[in-house]
Amino acid sequence: MSISIPGRVVVFDYGEVISRSPSDEDRAAILRAAGQPGEAFWPVYWRHRDALDAGRLRVTDYWRRVATDLGAEWDLATIQRIWAADFRSWISVDEATAQLLDELHAGGTRLALLSNAGFDFGDPFRSAPTAVVFEKVFVSAELGMLKPDASIYRHVIDELDIRPEQLVFIDNKEVNVDGAVALGATGHVFRDASGLRHFLENLAEAA
Repeated sequence: MSISIPGRVVVFDYGEVISRSPSDEDRAAILRAAGQPGEAFWPVYWRHRDALDAGRLRVTDYWRRVATDLGAEWDLATIQRIWAADFRSWISVDEATAQLLDELHAGGTRLALLSNAGFDFGDPFRSAPTAVVFEKVFVSAELGMLKPDASIYRHVIDELDIRPEQLVFIDNKEVNVDGAVALGATGHVFRDASGLRHFLENLAEAA
């Protein structure tokens, strides 16, 4: 099967679109590694995530900032253990979305990836099997920009050498989709792969 959307570039988010949401087991493994209760850990985890994803914090510095806010002392081995559990939670795959990537690529549809993520995700995104379908991989930390800032979408549009209306942007967060749509792109808020398939097939039919 193939899905052909000529004249467009479909740009995918990674987390909770190509990957599944972190599972209860994933989250429990992170808390075990950190030795922290969830009610204390998760607010601090998210407090500094934008700084990590914007490239203002390197990965080790991010985890040290989290430890400081929790009043914890983590040596490098502990940080590595927490990081590994956290990384694992975001690098899973939604097989149905991956199948759509394959079908789009088979149809000659241009594809790219745009993810709010730290420096540690750049090489894995570019080395993963799914990377073969992407013309370009954009990682927010490397760019020093974050979705939904208009600057990151403009950068993607310029790098892909397209007009804003040629961009089709897929993300699980409505605010991120709205940021792209505000510049003239077509957007889809990801809820599940079946809904995304319906959206993409309608675009293909219209094309």
